[in-house]
Amino acid sequence: MEFRILGSIEARRDGRLIALDGAKQKTVLASLLLAREGILPDDRLSALLWGENPPATSSAQIYTYVSRLRKYLGSEVSIARKPPGYMMRIGHSELDHERFLRLSEAGVEDLGKTRYREASIRFREALSLWRGPALANVTEFLAETELPRLDEARMAVLEHRIDADLALGDHLRLISELTGLVSEYPLRERFRGQLMIALYRSSRQTDALAVFQEGRRMLAEEYGIDPGAALMDIHQAILTSDASLKHVPGGEPARVGGRRGPARPRLLPPNAVDFAGRTEVLNGLLDLLTSRDNSAPATFQITGMAGSGKTALAVRAAYAAQDQFPDGQLYGDLVTAEGRIVPPAAVLLSFLRALGMSDQEIPEGLAERVQLFRSLVADRRVLVVLDNAVDEMQVTPLLPSGQECRTIVTTRRDLATHASVRTIRLDTLGAEGGVAMLSRIVGEERVGRDPESARRLVDLCGAHPLALRILGSRLCAKPHWSLAMVAQRIAASGSRLDELRYGRMDLRARIQADYDDLEEPAREAFALLSLLDAEEFSARTAALVLDVPEDAAEEIVESLVDAWMLQVGICPISGMPRYRFHELYREFGRERAVSGVGSLRPCPPLPDIADVRLTAVC
Repeated sequence: MEFRILGSIEARRDGRLIALDGAKQKTVLASLLLAREGILPDDRLSALLWGENPPATSSAQIYTYVSRLRKYLGSEVSIARKPPGYMMRIGHSELDHERFLRLSEAGVEDLGKTRYREASIRFREALSLWRGPALANVTEFLAETELPRLDEARMAVLEHRIDADLALGDHLRLISELTGLVSEYPLRERFRGQLMIALYRSSRQTDALAVFQEGRRMLAEEYGIDPGAALMDIHQAILTSDASLKHVPGGEPARVGGRRGPARPRLLPPNAVDFAGRTEVLNGLLDLLTSRDNSAPATFQITGMAGSGKTALAVRAAYAAQDQFPDGQLYGDLVTAEGRIVPPAAVLLSFLRALGMSDQEIPEGLAERVQLFRSLVADRRVLVVLDNAVDEMQVTPLLPSGQECRTIVTTRRDLATHASVRTIRLDTLGAEGGVAMLSRIVGEERVGRDPESARRLVDLCGAHPLALRILGSRLCAKPHWSLAMVAQRIAASGSRLDELRYGRMDLRARIQADYDDLEEPAREAFALLSLLDAEEFSARTAALVLDVPEDAAEEIVESLVDAWMLQVGICPISGMPRYRFHELYREFGRERAVSGVGSLRPCPPLPDIADVRLTAVC
C-alpha cells in the first residue's frame, strides 16, 4: 500500500486509488500519518479537524472517521486506540513523506562528503515526490499547522540541490531558475546569494551586485533591517573578487572567506501544546534571549522541582526566538530515557553532524571537538538548548563561544558554570495558571462546564505542572469522567500520589529520583521534617526536630532547598528564611517516614514552640 501527502491526500493499493470520504476523513488520515507512528491525542485531532470550536459530537465523529479508515485500509495497516488518542502503524506500506526524508538525509550526507553528482540526483528524486502543494485536500486547520513545516523542508532540499549543482559547475543553467525563485521568495536570502554566485561565475559581476542591492533595499524599506551575515559575506567577496567564489571542477560548494558555510540545524523537539501559566516568565526570558546588547547574558539556566515545566519553558522560548537565530537551533538531552548521563563528547558528535560535518571530519577527542564546535558557530547566531543537565562539567564543553550565540540549560540544581549565567527558578503554577493548563489539555469546553471542580483539581494537585499533566491525560483517556467525579476520587483516596500516575508519567517516581540523589542525612531530615504539622518552619525548628546544632540543621535544609525538595521564603518580620514543603512532597516525605520508621532515630522531646507540632505518626 502507498500513502501520499505531498500533494492531495491519497491511499493506493497495488497502484489503484482507494476511495476516501471528504476533507475531514482525509485530515484524519494525514494527521495520523504525520504523527509518524506516535500517539495522536484526541484534543489535537479535534483541533486539526474543527479548530477551536469543535461540535458537541466531536468524539463520536472522530470515532466514526477512524472506524471508516480501518474499513477502507484493511489489515495492511493498524489504527489502535492508545489513550489519550490513536496510533497508526503502516507496516511495510510506503509514505511519500518518509521517502522524501530518507532521500533528503542521504543527499545531505553525499553533499557533506563532496559527492555532488549523487547528492544532486537524490535531491531531485526527493523533490519529484511533490505533486503540488502538500496537504491539498484537508481542513484549513491541519494545513495551517503542518504545511509551513513541510514547505520549509522542501525549500531546504531545493537550496541543497542548487548548492550541489553549483559545485558541479551548472551556474549558467541555474541563473534562470534562481531568478524565478528570488522573485517568488524574495525573503529567502540563500536563493539570492546562490543567484549572486551563479551570476558572478558567469562573468556578470554587475548583475550580481544589483541583485544584492535590490534585496537590501527591499529589506530596509519593508522591514527596516539589513541582509544577514551570509549574504553580506557573498557581497563582500564579489566586491573583492575573492578566489573562493570561483568554481573549481570537482571542488566543494562555494566558500566565502575561505570556509564552507555549515548547515542550519533545526533540532528542537516538538513544542509543548499544554504550556500555560508562565507568560510573564516566558516574555522576560525572550527579552533577554533576543537582546543584541553585548552586556546581556549568553547563558540561561532554568531550575525547578521535578515536573515543574523546565523543558516546556525552554522549548517554548526557543521556538518563539528561532527567527533571531537564523543559523540554527541545537538541542541535546543530557540524560537518556533510562537515566544514564550522556557524555559531552557524544552530544558534540550530534551537534557537529547537524552542522554539516562528516564523521571523517570530526575528531575523536573531547577537547578537539569543543574547539571545532566553537569555531563553526563563532560568527553565527545559533541557539543551543541543553536539557536535563546534571552538573557544570557536563555543560561547559557544550557552551558556544560566539558573541551572537545563546544557550538555555534546564537542570534540577543550580550549575556553577560562570558568572554571566542568568538563573530562572520555576515554582508551581498559580491557581489561574493551573486552570489554564488543565484547559489546554482537556479542552476549554470541558473545564468551562464545571470551573469550580477544575479549580478544586488544581488545588488538589498543588498547582504542580506534572501533576496537572498526568491528571489531564487521564481525563482525556476517560471522556466520560466528570471533573467533579475525579476531584472527589482524589480527595477520598488514601494517597493523592497513587492517583497521579499515567503511563510513563508518575509523580511519585519523579520525586523518588530526586530523593534518592540526596545524601543520607538529607533523606532522613526530609522524612522527619515532613511530619511537622506546620505550614512553615525555621532552621531553629529543624534543629530541634533533627536533634542537631542550628548551623548543621540550616546546612541540611538548605541542601534540600538546592535540590528543590523544599521551598523557601523570607519572614517579613525577622528577615530570616522560612522553609515549607509542597503538599505533594510532604505527602511523599510522610510515606518515607512511615516506611522507614524503624530506621529513623526517634524524634527528640520538643519544647512548646508554635511551629513545632508533629503528626501522630512520629
